Amino acid sequence: MSKIEIDPKSGFCFGVVNAIKKAEEELAKGEVLYCLGDIVHNNIEVERLEKLGLRTINHEEFAKLHDAKVLLRAHGEPPSTYQIAKENNIEIIDASCPVVLRLQKKINTKYNEEKANNAQIVIYGKIGHAEVNGLIGQTESNAIVIEKKDDLDKLDYTRNICLFSQTTKPLDGFAEIIEIIQSRMQGDASFEYFDTICRQVSNRIPNIKDFATAHDVVFFVAGKKSSNGKVLFAECQKYNPNSYFITNPDDIDASLIRNDISIGICGATSTPKWQMDEVEKRIKEIEIDRFVNK
Repeated sequence: MSKIEIDPKSGFCFGVVNAIKKAEEELAKGEVLYCLGDIVHNNIEVERLEKLGLRTINHEEFAKLHDAKVLLRAHGEPPSTYQIAKENNIEIIDASCPVVLRLQKKINTKYNEEKANNAQIVIYGKIGHAEVNGLIGQTESNAIVIEKKDDLDKLDYTRNICLFSQTTKPLDGFAEIIEIIQSRMQGDASFEYFDTICRQVSNRIPNIKDFATAHDVVFFVAGKKSSNGKVLFAECQKYNPNSYFITNPDDIDASLIRNDISIGICGATSTPKWQMDEVEKRIKEIEIDRFVNK
C-alpha cells in the first residue's frame, strides 16, 4: 500500500472560513439568505451551501433585489454595492476579509490624497477578479490594473505612481513589477509601492514546494475558478511534474495509484479539508480494489 499525506497547511484561509461560518450561522436561522457571487471559488462547496438554502446571485440580480438579506463574501465589494443595499433596504451580512478591507481603506485614502497630484493608482492583480473590482471601486473606477509585465505599457512614467497589490498575488511577481516600474520612472515623477499581499496565502507557495517535492505523486484539489488554485498548482508542477489537478475524487486516474509510493494531497485556499479527506478515501478504495481484492 502507498503512503498518503494530506498537507496540513492547505485548505481554507481565514477569510473563507469566516465567510462560510457566517453563512452557516444565518442559514441555521431558517431565513432566506442570498450571496453576492460564489461564496468561494469551489463549485462543490458552493453546492453544499446551496443545499442548505444559500442562494447565489450576481450583481445585476442584486440591484433588483429589495427587502432581503445578502451575504458579502471574503473578496470585498466596492462602495456602489453598499449604496444599492441602502437604497433597496437590503440587510448586509458582511464577510469581507479584514485584510481586504484594510487594503480597500489604504487605496481609498491614497486616491483621495493624490487626486490633486494627478497620480496613477495602480493595482497588481487579475482583471475582473472580485477582489480587484472592489479595489477599483475605491478609486471611482480610475485605478489601472496590471495583470502582467506587458500591461506596464499602460502607465505614464512622467506622472506619480502609487502601486498596490491584490492580496493573493505572488510576492516574486510583485517584486518584479516594482523593479520594472522603478527602472522606467522619468523626471521628477515619484513612485510609491505598498506591500499588501496576504502572508497567509503567499507563504503557501514555499510550503507547496516542500510538500510537492516530498512525494512521488501529488493530487491538487481545487475548483476550476480558483485563481489561487491555479497559482499553487503551477508551483506544484514546477517542483513535481507528477502533480495532477482534480476537482473531486472521481477525477483521479486509477493508473497513477501504484503500490509502495508516496502520495500527497493538497489544495487551494478555497479547498475545504473535507474535500481532501474524500480524495484520500477514494485513493484507499482504489488500493483495496487493486492490491487487496485482486
